[in-house]
Amino acid sequence: MSDLARPSKFDRDEAVDTAMEIFWREGYEACSVKALSERLGITRSSFYNAFGSREELFREALTRYGEQAPDRAFARDPASAGSVRRLITQTFRAACHARATDPDAKGCFSVKSVAELCNRDEALGPMLDEMIQANVARLERLLEFGKATGELSSGLDPHATALALKTVLVGLNVVCKVIREEDELWLSARTALKALDLFEEDTAA
Repeated sequence: MSDLARPSKFDRDEAVDTAMEIFWREGYEACSVKALSERLGITRSSFYNAFGSREELFREALTRYGEQAPDRAFARDPASAGSVRRLITQTFRAACHARATDPDAKGCFSVKSVAELCNRDEALGPMLDEMIQANVARLERLLEFGKATGELSSGLDPHATALALKTVLVGLNVVCKVIREEDELWLSARTALKALDLFEEDTAA
């Protein structure tokens, strides 16, 4: 059989990337196993062999998204961050850029999934709930580090401020569907960071 006649080899890693884009664009409930299989170019039996279930594929796609999301920087060891204000400012700047330059204005896959599945899906809802709580916790650890090193005010409340930062980030990832201009998104983020005393001027560009 010639190379042209052979069926292309199934690339599982590439399939997860493709599934992530489909879930991100269309939502979990809109994507049946049949539809996903067709879009991935495999049979339903091959789908189950490769991924186990639609739910497991979604979990894997969400993990893949987390590896490339702008706020992945907050998962680093706080001690390696250097300036906490700089890291926070740069991360919010990157988030504004990512959302404004997405031609499809999809927003954040995680935030979209939370809105769709939390308090609705018995399996995935709690997982997404834990993910958001973990995101707040890692922000809190970062702020605690900044407070301990003296970079941040001794009067700062790490938990309350982490909640505020997460709320601002979630808001940006929703409003970007309507406000498309990066300068406007950054204006919103910068104003919030300044109000929280977490903005570093040198990283504004």
